[in-house]
Amino acid sequence: MIRTSGDDRRFLFLQGPHGPFFRQLGAMLRRTGAEVWRVGFNRGDQAYWGRTGFIPFTADQTAWPTEVEALFDRLQITDLVLYGDTRFIHAAAITRARARGITVHVFEEGYLRPWWVTYERGGANGHSRLMDLSVSDMQKSLDSQEIDLIDAPAHWGDMRQHVFYGFAYHAWILLANRSYRGFRPHRALDVRAEFLLYLKRLVSMPFLAVERRVATWRVRTGGFPYHLALLQLEHDSSFQQHSPFSTMTEFLDCAIKGFAEGAPPHHHLVFKAHPLEDGRTRLKADIKRLCAEYGVGDRVHFIRGGKLAGLLNHARSAVTVNSTAAQQVLWRGMPLRVFGAAVYDKPEFVSTQPLAEFFAAPMRPDLRAYRDYRRFLLETSQLPGGFYSAPGRRQLLRQVVDLLLSPDDPYSALMTGRAAPRQHLRIVP
Repeated sequence: MIRTSGDDRRFLFLQGPHGPFFRQLGAMLRRTGAEVWRVGFNRGDQAYWGRTGFIPFTADQTAWPTEVEALFDRLQITDLVLYGDTRFIHAAAITRARARGITVHVFEEGYLRPWWVTYERGGANGHSRLMDLSVSDMQKSLDSQEIDLIDAPAHWGDMRQHVFYGFAYHAWILLANRSYRGFRPHRALDVRAEFLLYLKRLVSMPFLAVERRVATWRVRTGGFPYHLALLQLEHDSSFQQHSPFSTMTEFLDCAIKGFAEGAPPHHHLVFKAHPLEDGRTRLKADIKRLCAEYGVGDRVHFIRGGKLAGLLNHARSAVTVNSTAAQQVLWRGMPLRVFGAAVYDKPEFVSTQPLAEFFAAPMRPDLRAYRDYRRFLLETSQLPGGFYSAPGRRQLLRQVVDLLLSPDDPYSALMTGRAAPRQHLRIVP
């Protein structure tokens, strides 16, 4: 049975998604009787949390491992809550939390995004428990469950809100970060560069939308068979920590070379950029250069962001490093080739063919096995809702507090038969 009281629980929050979600989650945990603190590493963290239980960390980051150990001991922390598990301050805290038996709660963008978010214990993506669970393990846990495949909820992931919260976060750091002199961003760019990129993105959104519609129209009306290459943010932790490539250009080279060597001469390749791609990587220029090098310039297209579904509906196959968008590929029963560590990289439904062979004759996934896998995720780590819009946060908070208070992680709860009934929406957008 899921425990619904927070008595004797002491939560320490670190960095979260941009916006008010962590503050609202902390407030609800307090109402259960739990004590809640948050460590802030910059003015943006402080602005999104407020004063209650806020602990500023203003020293150099080299002092953080010692400081977090002292916080665990002084506050007698029982639970650590964070968004993503690979940035230095989170990885250092997780290592020391495990040594003390502290429960680690990790939030991430949804593996089945954009309609869900991910909640796991211990780690996410390449550090997720899903990496060690086989499809047969999942199927066994579903044998006694009467679970229908569910539709995507009503739309609540507002890209404009996501971009706005990121813009505001970096604005706070750029303009009012004087007391946090030891702050270092977890990405390669400095705060000023990040701020300018968010500003550029906000201003250019209408113009990029026109370019995207034209490029998409050309693909849809071209009358040629095509394969999709799903791009990711080069600075994203999944790409940096769980892939064999150090830059997106390396993946572009791999994909275009494999396409040139194996795809039938009348087939095309469409590169689909991540919706939050901000121009820090010269994708379009690199694609043009590589296409000229491999002699396929008239058969390769580039589309900036936008909706994926329309492109997937007519594609022959898809390749990616380890993008979560690949889940939409598998849901449609399309062949998929991946190169990095991914929670969906299971032999039942992801091809292991050499890339040239894959483009020539891609092997289709076992759709029944994938549907079982998807059912398992929807009953465990995938929660309907979103971090950035008010309706999405409301929906997420309806379920997530009970999961944080549960003695079982979401996977163990289902596999042992102790999972509480999951609330599902059946509204198709």
